[in-house]
Amino acid sequence: MQQVFARPESLKDVQTHFCPGCQHGTVHRLVAEALDQFGVQQKTIGVASVGCSVFLYGYFDIDVVEAPHGRAPAVATGVKRARPDSFVFTYQGDGDLAAIGTAEIIHAANRGEDITVIFVNNTTYGMTGGQMAPTTLVGQKTSTSPYGRNKAKDGAPIRMAEVLAQLGGVAYSARVAVDSPKHVLEAKKVIKRAFQFQAEGKGFSFVEVLSSCPTNWGMNPLAANKRIGDEMIPYFPLGVFKNEEQ
Repeated sequence: MQQVFARPESLKDVQTHFCPGCQHGTVHRLVAEALDQFGVQQKTIGVASVGCSVFLYGYFDIDVVEAPHGRAPAVATGVKRARPDSFVFTYQGDGDLAAIGTAEIIHAANRGEDITVIFVNNTTYGMTGGQMAPTTLVGQKTSTSPYGRNKAKDGAPIRMAEVLAQLGGVAYSARVAVDSPKHVLEAKKVIKRAFQFQAEGKGFSFVEVLSSCPTNWGMNPLAANKRIGDEMIPYFPLGVFKNEEQ
């Protein structure tokens, strides 16, 4: 019998520890498949941030550097400049990238560093207790916004893909989701496209992935997936916001 579906070579053969319904595993697979397609596993260096994303080193069969909270783009900049022949990407969550790491992501992007950033947006601080993040939706209840996010007090959720698309050093900025088979297939194409920009030395590429966090949302996985489509995508529209080749 011909095998038509298998674990990517860039992923380790280990059991996941993520919560039921968590979509980090789905995003991991899409990233690993792209690495395999480009044949860069042996020269890839991942930079893991603080949060659920830190477990990059436990699942990917590549070299991984751990960065202080929010500093993954700065660390990745150093890695890429020291080893320009390496394939370098960061893997970050919304609390990490859009809060404490705002300066790092903005300036790495504006400089046009030849790295790729995978940004997992689940509108909450997933690892540390479900606090309000810069991407938390208005009205969304969290452990630090028990009555819901108040726009007048807390501001509006940040649309990072659109913000970065305005910067001169950014070659590619897009947003995808992994809540349905159709969206997963689209996400696969976009992540591959972002990696292609780096493979061709065309500058900074960024992919925001809308993902669920059933545990901190207080939902089962099906309801969490539905929330992505009903609440997140209307505010965080999917699409490509900058493509320097167009």
